Parts: sequence; C-alpha cells; structure tokens
Amino acid sequence: MPMSLAEPQSESAAKESARAGLTVLVLDDDAALVDITVEMLRKAGFQASGTSNPQEALKSVASGEAGAVISDIQMPLMDGFQFLENALQVEKNARVILVTGHYSLDSAIEAIKRGAYDYLPKPVEYKRLLKTLDELARTNERRNQIHDLEDKLLANSEFEGIVGRSPAISEVFDLLRKVSKHYYTALLTGPTGAGKELFAHALHSLSPVAGERFVVCNCSALVDTLLESQLFGHVRGAFTGAFDTRPGLFEYAHGGTVFLDEIGETSLQMQAKLLRVIQNREIQRVGSPEVKKVDVHVIAATNRDLRAEVSAGRFREDLFYRLSTIEIRVPGLFERADDVPLLVRYFLKRSNEQYGKHLQGLTRRAEAALARYSWPGNVRELENAISSAAITSSGDFLDLEDLPKHIQSGSVQANSAPESWRPVTLEEVERVHVQRVLDLCEGNQVRAAEILGIGRTSLYRHLKRTSARVVKK
Repeated sequence: MPMSLAEPQSESAAKESARAGLTVLVLDDDAALVDITVEMLRKAGFQASGTSNPQEALKSVASGEAGAVISDIQMPLMDGFQFLENALQVEKNARVILVTGHYSLDSAIEAIKRGAYDYLPKPVEYKRLLKTLDELARTNERRNQIHDLEDKLLANSEFEGIVGRSPAISEVFDLLRKVSKHYYTALLTGPTGAGKELFAHALHSLSPVAGERFVVCNCSALVDTLLESQLFGHVRGAFTGAFDTRPGLFEYAHGGTVFLDEIGETSLQMQAKLLRVIQNREIQRVGSPEVKKVDVHVIAATNRDLRAEVSAGRFREDLFYRLSTIEIRVPGLFERADDVPLLVRYFLKRSNEQYGKHLQGLTRRAEAALARYSWPGNVRELENAISSAAITSSGDFLDLEDLPKHIQSGSVQANSAPESWRPVTLEEVERVHVQRVLDLCEGNQVRAAEILGIGRTSLYRHLKRTSARVVKK
C-alpha cells in the first residue's frame, strides 16, 4: 500500500516540475479573457503571461521567453494563422496552440499542416488545454534533460582538447597515452582536416616536456630558402633582407617540441637537413659555419602516403624510417561517423560562446543532412559548417537551410563523366579531375586542396605545370 501511495506523489511532483519549466503566453484581443486564462494557468503551476498585441507576442517567441503560445484565431490586428506563420519565421520550433469559435475537422487538419501544435474549439475545455500543455511541458523537460546529458557526455568524451568516443578515435587515444612518455620523434598521418595538429598538441601535453615550448611550422607554406631560415635561423647578411641574426624554431623550442606539418611537401634537399637534426641533434644557421646542439622532440605530419613517396623517389627513405619509429594514423571523419553528433555539440557550444548565441541543437532534417554527407574536409569542414550556420541562424535550433548548400544536397561530387569515353593518360585524368574539383569549389584553391587531400603548395605546383604545358602547346 505505501508503494501505491508513493507513485501518485512521485507523478504529481514530476508534473509540477515540468509545468514550472514551461512559459506560456496567452494572446487574445479580449483582455479580460487573457487575464482569466493566465490566472488559471498560474494556479495550475505554469509560468504564464498574456498580451493582446501580436507584435509583443512575436518578440517573446523570438527571444525564447515564450515556450508555448495560446492564440485566438479571430483578432483585428493579426489573425491566428498570420501569427502562426510569423512565429514560425522568427522561431522554427515555435509551439502555437490555436483556438477558434468556428471549429471543424478540416480546419483542424489545415492548422496542423501549417505548423500549429494543436487546434482547440472555443470555449476552451480546460482539461483538454491542460493535457496539451502537459505534453509540451514533458517534451520541454525531456529536451532539457537530454541537453544536460549531452553536456556531460561531451565532457566525458574530451581527451586533451580532442572530442570523440568512437572505436577508431579511442584506439588513437590509447596509443597516445602509451607512447607519449617515450617518443623522441613521431609521425602523424591522415587526411587533411582530420586534426593532426590537435593530436600533436596532445602528444606534447602528455610527454615529459609538456611544460616546455611547442612550436609549429607548416612546411607547405614556405619555399625552401624561407623554410630553412624559419627552422634553422640565420646570421646577419646571410641573404638579402637579413639585417640581424635570428635563431630558428629548433633553437627556440630547445627542450620542447617542434611540429612539422605537411612534411611530405618538403624537397629532398630540405629533407637531408631535417635528417641531420633528428639524427645528430645539430643545426646550422643559414650563413654560419657554427654547429649548434639542440634537444627537441620532433613530431611530423602528412596527408601523403610516405611509403609510396619513398618508392617514387620523392621522399628520403632514411628520414622516413627515423620519423616513423612511432607512427600514429589519425582517422578521417568518415571513419568515425559516430563522433559527428558529439562534435556538432562541441562546435555549437563554442559558437554560442564566440557569437553570443543560445543555440540548443539541430532540427531533425539538419541532423539527417549531416549524417548523409561524406565530409571530404573532415573535422575542419564540420567545424566551418557549424560555425557559419551559427552566425546566420536566427532561431534556437540550426535548420537545414542554415547549412551550406552542398551539405543540404548531400553532394560533394564533381560533374559526372562524359558519356563518350576515350583512353587517356593518367596525367590527363589528373588534370581533368583537379579542374573539376576547382570548378566545384568555384576557384577556391584552399578548399580544392582539402578535397583532393594534398597540400596547397602541391596544388600550386600542379597548376603551374599544367599552365606551362598549355603555353608550350
């Protein structure tokens, strides 16, 4: 018997809690009816308020102050259907309950099709209204609970600034923990945009030199002469513009870590100099005969298959084996699709902080579009998509139209192949494919390089070679 008495009390407490969390706005041109309805709802435990001005009601919907609106159909300033349409424009998930003195089944179906949460006849049956509001209150409470659980899950799924809990990424986390205390050189491989620099940071943070400097050099961004000066330093007068003596990144990071991003883009001559640093822990500033000893951890990263590059003679075999003593492959986003919802939550949270937004999540159709998309640009592309959508969104949830057009359609493919086929060289296939990707990206070479999985420097070189052949012809 005590159990049967406890259950109703528990249910009653849950209902009271749910009602207290729902804000209800009553909209009617009859001010007296507004006051009566508001008073009844407050006695039932809802946060209720009222107005006879549709514009004020729309402001409350847009600001998120009104979790639900009970609106009359017949109003002089704006009828209920117009209000419903405007409310859904300012807030895609607006909950509007329409009430009318001319109820019919056909009009009820039409109201629901146009986005109304419910459609009730006048005079409103109080129990029916409470039932509808209780449904809304429970949905609202569940959404808040899910929101809290997602935040806890996100906090428990973050590893050294990297978010994920899929099997593919968990294996990488385990490997990082194991090797971080022992590595001196490490090689990170994986597609562009997968977050290799974040993993390099994590490896450094877990290492014995975590308190020392971590410096980054993008090897694809500089020509050899500038790259050599950047890494090894130079003395005054070593070249035009060298007005003073400067140490390079290896000296600057002495005792810490140097991260060499896109190492697969370096020339064979530069690779020989990097080998000397890794092998002998020695550097020479440009223009100086003096040899300096450095003590640095070296982490290199590439989106290329360095074994294939070695076979092709484009990468030194001895350097490859020195770097790959510890090789960690960072999976692309398509290999860890289970992490997309977590990453979306993480990027939404960060966008809210950066742009002063209050986004709570995505609509179902937006979630479906993200799930369909193959993410050729990996985590970086997802981050950019959520960030840009957050900037332009005006509601509490990101909807399909907030996302970039190519993600809405789920297409990342270039134009289909021509119907007539002819045998061509691999060089011609490469040229055509690169051009199609460039056309898809509307000439954006940075974006095209990400999709192609190559460095920007490699793309520039390809375009230069192609244009040179055209001139010769």
